[in-house]
Amino acid sequence: MTEPIVDAAPAIDFDLKNLPKVSLHDHLDGGLRPATIIELAEGVGHTLPSTDPVALGEWFRESADSGSLVRYLETFDHTVAVMQTKEGLFRVAKEFVEDLADDGVVYGEVRWAPEQHLQNGLTLDEAVEAVQEGLEAGVDAVAETGREIQVGQLITAMRHADRGQEIAELAVRHRNKGAVGFDIAGAEDGFLPARFKDAFTYLAEHNFPATVHAGEAAGLESIQSALVDGRALRLGHGVRIAEDIMVEFDDEDAESDEDSIGLVTLGDLSSWIRDRGIALEICPSSNLQTGAIAGFGEGIESHPLDMLYQLGFNVTINTDNRLMSGVTLTDEFELLVETFDYDLDDLLELTLNAAEASFLPLEEKEALVEYINDAYANLG
Repeated sequence: MTEPIVDAAPAIDFDLKNLPKVSLHDHLDGGLRPATIIELAEGVGHTLPSTDPVALGEWFRESADSGSLVRYLETFDHTVAVMQTKEGLFRVAKEFVEDLADDGVVYGEVRWAPEQHLQNGLTLDEAVEAVQEGLEAGVDAVAETGREIQVGQLITAMRHADRGQEIAELAVRHRNKGAVGFDIAGAEDGFLPARFKDAFTYLAEHNFPATVHAGEAAGLESIQSALVDGRALRLGHGVRIAEDIMVEFDDEDAESDEDSIGLVTLGDLSSWIRDRGIALEICPSSNLQTGAIAGFGEGIESHPLDMLYQLGFNVTINTDNRLMSGVTLTDEFELLVETFDYDLDDLLELTLNAAEASFLPLEEKEALVEYINDAYANLG
């Protein structure tokens, strides 16, 4: 993890939206504008819960805020339904980039599953090309406003389906045309990365990086499979690695909770992940909504991300699905400030973690790190 070059963090008394951000875990079909969903749905004849943008946005957030990953994933039926044409994919991708830039994101990796967007006759390659054209149009639109943003596609296979090899080959085929990495997503529990072991081997043989959803709806076995079978360089969420960490408190001589001394013991798996800097793509609000942190407590203050961060894990902060969770990366940063009393030094370190964990080439990664450091240095 790169150390920040800012000597001391000034007080956070300005809009966090202005901070340069890196987004590594953000789903294309989870970041649509409600108004766009309504317009596209009308064009394809898809029925929505509401045709009022405000009410529809509230419906998505309420449905997602159920504590169930299964219920959370059901909301995607409506977004995926309006992303079945070249025009729909192009518009959603373009607006996705514009919204990231408006949130201060300077580099984003956009993950999505092309196999879910073939209902109207598109081929896998046509779908990827349509999204890439939209992403590039979004980058151009942002540039016209005097800002810069860089984006890449994370081509994703659905873990409950049987198209892993096909999607892996698709990702490699587009490696120099926008695709920067591979992922598997969807129902995690019961669908270990081992299902796609051959696909991951193919990716490794072609030197193509993978991040794997693991440690969200399922626990340590899923994470272990992501590392062994998936050869994951990052873990999508990965928050349940905290189940492999034991904390014992010696309260005998403590006069208050603050005086308690905690003895922390890492298991073999958590030690491996921490010591090798394998990035955790943690999504605080989403983790609370889907029940991923239910084993640690009920509120966001029980999220183990702070413990992981303090113990030296390579923690990155992400949004997961901005529409469903009703959040931006700025919102997630503000949540960390309010809940864990993080300051600018903390936010800088988390941002640098994400930049270092990105699937950019080394030279571009170094330039991104330098840009972020300079931006923070200029705050003082």
